[in-house]
Amino acid sequence: MKLFPYGHATHPQWRMAAALVLAQLRAQMALHGYADSPTLALLYITDHYGPQAPDILAHLSAELPEITDWAGTVGIGIASNNVEYFDEPALAVMLCELPSDQYRVFSGVAPLGMAFEAQTALVHADARTPELSELITELAERTDSGYVFGGLSSGRGKALQFAVAGDGNVKGQGAASGVFSGGLSGVAFGSQVKLMSRVTQGCLPLAKAHRVTAADHNVVLTLDHEPALEVMLRELKVSLQQPRDALKAVRATLVGLTGVRKTGRPADMASVTRTGNFGGDVMVRHIIGLDPARAGVAVAAPIGIGMELTFCQRNVPAARADLMRVCAEIREELEPLELALESATALAASEAEAAPHPMRGIAGAIYVSCTGRGGPHFGGPSAELQIIRRALGDVPLVGFFANGEIARNHLYGYTGVLTVFTSN
Repeated sequence: MKLFPYGHATHPQWRMAAALVLAQLRAQMALHGYADSPTLALLYITDHYGPQAPDILAHLSAELPEITDWAGTVGIGIASNNVEYFDEPALAVMLCELPSDQYRVFSGVAPLGMAFEAQTALVHADARTPELSELITELAERTDSGYVFGGLSSGRGKALQFAVAGDGNVKGQGAASGVFSGGLSGVAFGSQVKLMSRVTQGCLPLAKAHRVTAADHNVVLTLDHEPALEVMLRELKVSLQQPRDALKAVRATLVGLTGVRKTGRPADMASVTRTGNFGGDVMVRHIIGLDPARAGVAVAAPIGIGMELTFCQRNVPAARADLMRVCAEIREELEPLELALESATALAASEAEAAPHPMRGIAGAIYVSCTGRGGPHFGGPSAELQIIRRALGDVPLVGFFANGEIARNHLYGYTGVLTVFTSN
């Protein structure tokens, strides 16, 4: 698989940004090692361009007539290799060269048909969609792997999504522009499209995981048969006798939840790993209130008996370390044990010289991160994307900052989901 051409730019006028992106795409398509016959485009724009979304899609489609399929969404921030654009007008595009029978663009008006055997899927969704978690789970069950990835649109306007296929419109959407609001859309991939995906957490557990032993809807009543409120206050080292200190600590605290199987056993991944970090199956949720009368803790999720719960807080060093870990896992799995001298020299070049190289085994990458992460959370502008570049090299990458991240069949928060198209 050849490298996927990609481009990104910011400019107050969207036409200028589009021109810069198109110039980058065309220049790369002419280079050796890059795909020169792509058919699928992934388009991400910031919410500054939201009102112009139909015009942007129409313009890019006209300029790239060879591209038959488009997918993407809007975010309050978008990402590309080594750079993020937050709260500024910007767009990013990546052109994927995939077998036409190995992917399908879908949307709410043209759902994924049963005739296509999906291995996995990239999903863009609107947070206001009713029963969204159930829809994500249902879509994941439609895939052979049981794994989907992506995120919820973010921004100050409509949660827009792009979904165009074949003749310029997804079959069934009539004369629509290919820009949608509401529901789910994305791209389903067949078994011949090799993908590798990892979830990175951004919170640090305060102590061990506890088993939920009593609950009422979203209120945790007991943990390991102890009153939940008492457990939390003990781990936060605060007391309700000093309400200001207690309130400050609770506001800075979240919960990590791990579901249970139908057998009642915990999910297959550890809530807290040996390194003291969260496992990939943990979903972080807000604490939304206290119930002193029942010594309970209310959280922003339904709670079931047998779930595991861990009190946690956002932590920059833990987020950096976990992002480096998932990048290292991907790189170690993809790079062969023995390399030719030329390839080894290219992959060992300094950061400034480490241009995209097919021997990395990565044709392109998609990164979806939480709007609460990004450079400022990691210590500086674009710091999060720079961590990925230092770990994986200068690989083609696009993505966006989401209002919730999707991985497996779960809806996450405060996480990053890194997915790479592999050529191995």
